[in-house]
Amino acid sequence: MQYSDFIFAVASEELGFIGATVLLLFEAVLIWQALAVAGVARDMFGRLIAVGIAAMFMCHLLVNAGMNMSIMPITGIPLPFISYGGSFTLTTLAAIGLLQSIALRRRRIVF
Repeated sequence: MQYSDFIFAVASEELGFIGATVLLLFEAVLIWQALAVAGVARDMFGRLIAVGIAAMFMCHLLVNAGMNMSIMPITGIPLPFISYGGSFTLTTLAAIGLLQSIALRRRRIVF
């Protein structure tokens, strides 16, 4: 299952230290942008959805990287946007769509 559970180890081996660092940096920017969307959300519901999505991405990133470095138990949690999988890929794409919707509706629509 190298293409799903241990994709971070494979990517780190193929890309090296700089590539693995850039990969983690891209994931961190994604989490940071989700929190930025939470900061500009119009209502509390949108803010909670955006923070929940950021927390989901952060937990998946930490658990996957931790189990690849053997500091956490192997649980099979995929790495967002990197791991191969159908349902989690759809979940992350739907989460990004929710974030875009929250960011789009930060102001009231005026005609």
